[in-house]
Amino acid sequence: MNAHDQEEDRMKELLQQSVPPLGEHEPARDLWPTMLHRLDRKPAATPWFDWALLAGLVGIAALFPTAIPVLLYYL
Repeated sequence: MNAHDQEEDRMKELLQQSVPPLGEHEPARDLWPTMLHRLDRKPAATPWFDWALLAGLVGIAALFPTAIPVLLYYL
């Protein structure tokens, strides 16, 4: 057994010690169907403040056209 194999075995041992097995913390049921159901739900409506921010950006772009490259830079 060379030094590389010993180092690999030591690393494997340390990883097994640091990451405990799931055991009792394992979910009682499969979570994937629940996730698919959540993904199929109707998306949430866009809040009013998002529209206000968009209106503000359009207003700034209309009043100060030279600011458009700066706004695009920060996107």
